[in-house]
Amino acid sequence: MKKSLQEHTVKEHTVKDITRSYNALPFKENSSLLLKQGTKAGFQIGLSVSLLSCLSLLIGCQQDPITAAQRPLVRPAYGTLEELFQTEIVSIGLETLGYTVLSGSEIEYDTLHEAIAKGYVDYTTVHWNPLHQKFLDDNGGNTNMVSAGTLVKDAIQGYSIDRATAQQYAITNLEQLKDPQIAALFDTDGNNKANLVGCPPGWGCREVIEHHLDVYGLRDTVDHDNNNYFGLIDRVIADQTAGNPVLYYTWTPMWVSNILTPGDQVEWLEVPYTSLPSAYADDTSTTVNGKNLGFAVNQIEILANKEFLINNPIAKSFFEAVEIPIEAINIQNQKMRAGQNTPVAVRKHAEAWIEENQALFDSWIAASQTDQ
Repeated sequence: MKKSLQEHTVKEHTVKDITRSYNALPFKENSSLLLKQGTKAGFQIGLSVSLLSCLSLLIGCQQDPITAAQRPLVRPAYGTLEELFQTEIVSIGLETLGYTVLSGSEIEYDTLHEAIAKGYVDYTTVHWNPLHQKFLDDNGGNTNMVSAGTLVKDAIQGYSIDRATAQQYAITNLEQLKDPQIAALFDTDGNNKANLVGCPPGWGCREVIEHHLDVYGLRDTVDHDNNNYFGLIDRVIADQTAGNPVLYYTWTPMWVSNILTPGDQVEWLEVPYTSLPSAYADDTSTTVNGKNLGFAVNQIEILANKEFLINNPIAKSFFEAVEIPIEAINIQNQKMRAGQNTPVAVRKHAEAWIEENQALFDSWIAASQTDQ
């Protein structure tokens, strides 16, 4: 079986392990360093907490907006390797504007928000609004970090099953899994309960799925498989290809729906009614093309440390100008699925996309330079 994309990175970071570029550190011989992974800039390194104060002295202490000659090293981060493409597009834009951008760090979403709030990371291109609202609230809300623009509009997520089983048993709604006979169709471990491939700890979707299992009365008939998402999705794809029933959570933009296409190989399941965790607003929309998918329609935003934006109005203007079509990310993610999934390959994908959309990219740069 092809190696899952998740296996190319080391997960379960703490804020004290936020990664930096080894080659950028002037004090590297005397530093306590943890090797994370190879990157386009050399080695990407996890710093111990003893170095965070040193970094803050180097690049995080400006009090006034800075000139081009004073622009600091910039530290982005993302949640999964599938999100590196949009991170690289933004990095290339900042480099064009004169910034030195360190290789992005892959960090679980909850830790990522904490890192931005504390100034260990400057920004992320993958803050899902409202999916990640709890992570924002838990780290001081807009006191420490703010949205600096919508990068991808109308990202959707939800539960899917294979189309053959959906048609044979007339399954259209998640609530039907309360029926033990229906649930047993999706049993993969022999306990007569459905196995739902869902979200690991640290992802915002995990809380929504756990909430749904409670409010829709599914605990007795459904197990939430939530360890290595991409490893589990490899199994889902293999099972669907072999003609076996599958039940899983997914989202767009992402490559899964390019392989298991809704309306062809699979079908979205509706939920009986909208119910979301308390962090969501009461009027949150969960309906897509007439189907209530149970998850909020999200806007994927660039979330940045508030002080960083104050000190870098040019970067702020650039963040506000950038918008990437969701289909561009889906297409690139499919290339990753086909094996082009190293950081070097993803960087090349980003460079190629910019070249193909040069006029659009140039317009983002021009909008930013009005703040020079």
